[in-house]
Amino acid sequence: MSKRNLAWRGAFIVFLAVLALGGCERIKAFRERLAQGGPGKPGETPPAAPVFAVNTSNVSQGQIQDYLALSGDIVAGSTVDTYSDAAGKVTQLYVVVGSRVGRGDPIAAVDPSKPGMEYVANVVKAPIGGTVVALPAQVGMTISQQVSLARIAGGSALEIKLYVAERFISKMALGLPCEITLDAWPGEVFRGTVSKVAPTVDPSSRTMEIRINVDNPGSRLKAGMFAKVRIITEQKQNIVKIPSGAMVQRFGESYVFVAEPDGGEGYVARRRNVTPGILVDGILEIREGLSSRDEIIVRGQTLLDDGAKINIIDRVTPLGAN
Repeated sequence: MSKRNLAWRGAFIVFLAVLALGGCERIKAFRERLAQGGPGKPGETPPAAPVFAVNTSNVSQGQIQDYLALSGDIVAGSTVDTYSDAAGKVTQLYVVVGSRVGRGDPIAAVDPSKPGMEYVANVVKAPIGGTVVALPAQVGMTISQQVSLARIAGGSALEIKLYVAERFISKMALGLPCEITLDAWPGEVFRGTVSKVAPTVDPSSRTMEIRINVDNPGSRLKAGMFAKVRIITEQKQNIVKIPSGAMVQRFGESYVFVAEPDGGEGYVARRRNVTPGILVDGILEIREGLSSRDEIIVRGQTLLDDGAKINIIDRVTPLGAN
């Protein structure tokens, strides 16, 4: 090893020794201060406990609804296709789309004549009463018995056809209430119920078809409209609920801080372990740990510890209050 390297090595060892000596002196001074009553200097007044600025709100009690948001098309509740008994050329149509027909009313005339043969035109009649919602046939067309001339929606009942993802199938059941909104009627909510649930899942899309019966007061809803649907999958009454942001989750525990008087004019934060329930649109159900009489901290709670002094800056309007 060269002399230069030896010199550098020696200087480094001396540097480490100085650091160690300085650390020992600091440790010794710290222990002496602890023996004299605390981390401060002898006779020094300990600093006052910090006061945290927070916002609070009273716990709410009421209803909460869990829902599944979907969208789909409004379709006629029951439709029947109309066919001709004989192949031939359509010579006349007696209806247009939207026409109201009764059972047995004429829909179209089909002439089955061929070159060298003359036949009487076949009048195709409506198999049910209702409204003509589709009219594929046109005058002059040559059709077979397998081609539909018209589609008739029976009665005035309407349905909404929806498709539910496989992961939500367990929440579907007949009779679930629904809230329906449409761009055509902004601000209005129509009511309906789940009326049909498909027995199988489409393997290509992993979805299941369901149908919603929809109330149609004043016949304002029309087949073909696009609808947004909330299927209410769970309803709970008279439960305790809070803003979801008020709950703190750390190390596998869920808790909130409750503002309580400190015996004077101030308040302290008391930690309260809770059992959360369903979460809907930022509103959280609390199954255990709180009552409707509690005042919880909804802002500024992330830095708090149990017993911390707080200064209530604002009291937020409780959930559901006007």
